[in-house]
Amino acid sequence: MEATLGQKAAHRLTGHPWLVLVTVMVGTLLIGLDRTVVNLAMPKIMGDFGITVSTAAWIATAYIISNAIFVPVFGKLGDLFGNRVIYLWSFVGFIVVSVLAGLAWDFSSLVVFRVLQGLVGAAVYPTAMSLIAKSFIEPKARAQALGIWSSSFAISAVIGPLLGGYVIDNLSWRWIFFINLPIGIAGLIMTLLFLPKDQPGERGTFDWFGAVLLSGAITSLVLVVDRGQDWGWLSSASVLCYALTLVFGYMVYRWETRHTHPIIDFKFFHNPVIVSVLAVSFISFGGMMGAMLLLPVFAQTFLHYTATQSGYLFVPMALALPVFAPLGARLAIAFHPRYTVSFGMALSALGLFMLMHLDPTMTSYDFVLPLVLFGAGLGLGMAPLTNAATTAVPLHEVGMSSGLLNLTRNIGGAFGIAIFSTILANATNANVLMVAQSSHIRSSAPTILAEGAQLIIMKAEILSYGTVFGFAAASMLIGALIALFFLKVSITGAEDIPPELLAEAAAGG
Repeated sequence: MEATLGQKAAHRLTGHPWLVLVTVMVGTLLIGLDRTVVNLAMPKIMGDFGITVSTAAWIATAYIISNAIFVPVFGKLGDLFGNRVIYLWSFVGFIVVSVLAGLAWDFSSLVVFRVLQGLVGAAVYPTAMSLIAKSFIEPKARAQALGIWSSSFAISAVIGPLLGGYVIDNLSWRWIFFINLPIGIAGLIMTLLFLPKDQPGERGTFDWFGAVLLSGAITSLVLVVDRGQDWGWLSSASVLCYALTLVFGYMVYRWETRHTHPIIDFKFFHNPVIVSVLAVSFISFGGMMGAMLLLPVFAQTFLHYTATQSGYLFVPMALALPVFAPLGARLAIAFHPRYTVSFGMALSALGLFMLMHLDPTMTSYDFVLPLVLFGAGLGLGMAPLTNAATTAVPLHEVGMSSGLLNLTRNIGGAFGIAIFSTILANATNANVLMVAQSSHIRSSAPTILAEGAQLIIMKAEILSYGTVFGFAAASMLIGALIALFFLKVSITGAEDIPPELLAEAAAGG
């Protein structure tokens, strides 16, 4: 009865909840597409600006750091000042900055605009989750809506290489930013028409000093995770980042536990639901991002695919995600969510395991089944996890909890990319020795010896990709076991529906 009244009140205050969902999905897809296509454009950008690979990496690093910093900040701002106003102005900012990034006149200007893109784009995920949670009060409808929304987030990571590859191959790298303009304008119009107006409530004060401290901790952590392999994990720069992470992290804890309106409320870490959801999300996104980064590299390096062709490999995954994400939400209601999440991650682990035996003779059809299993597993597991982060806290704290969830996913993805890239490099070195010891070149001609050495290195690299996917499968399987035995999810869907909404709904019949 209470949920029904709350749902009626939410409908009257927000318009139709499904229009809210479609609107925030447009923003989610836009931000996700922008984040994934830039890596494909790196060779063209390097050629235009005359920069090295290590220098070009700052284009991605600048975005990742900025985005990671401001996700929890905007989650809290949405709770304090309203999700619609934060979402609206972040959308406007993203459109403007995207055009400026496409017009970048040198490398430095492009990095600055990528920092700004990460900043304004950080508002979309936490405010979108909060808007969905507040529009769908009834637990089953909310779970279904979050399942559909979760699939849009994952699909963006798949469609990005597909769309970006075509644009880069046929137009210019600048168009990966310009295409945000028409999509962004459509999303902006939908935002003005369909998103609910913010309701008056307790505003509080924003914790600016806590935001600065949190920025220091996140910056140093993400920086060493993203750049540590190039610097050396025990280099002076890396050690400095470790130290700054610990110092700023301790200062964040001391300050936030004493502030009346903290950006990150540490009481969340006493909530077993939130802790278990964050742990499983960290592992799953680490495995997902690490695997998705390396597969296009393998396809372009050893199968000689173009950027567009390597993007086509992800089509089976893109088709599986929107089908299985809503299914995961329904199964989580029929059974305990931990079983759905665990089965989904195990299914993803099986898909990655099937990619261990990569071979240069493989065709695109050989990738269909593994990637369908991988995408289906992600779809099954992601929706219940996202729903759990919203049902475990009161509605007025959904923005903060969703910001923390997305921060965890960002850092988990960064760790996954860093760890698997390191494993790839170390495995290649080890495999070169192993393959060389078991190889026999029956000629002393210099050309034959040189060709033999190249074949040994190529074989070692191919085996190394298999090793990486083996580790990725193992990480997903560990996540499945953690979900099975430790994931705690609120299945009651009890929310704190404001009394004024209940009174309005009752009066309205």
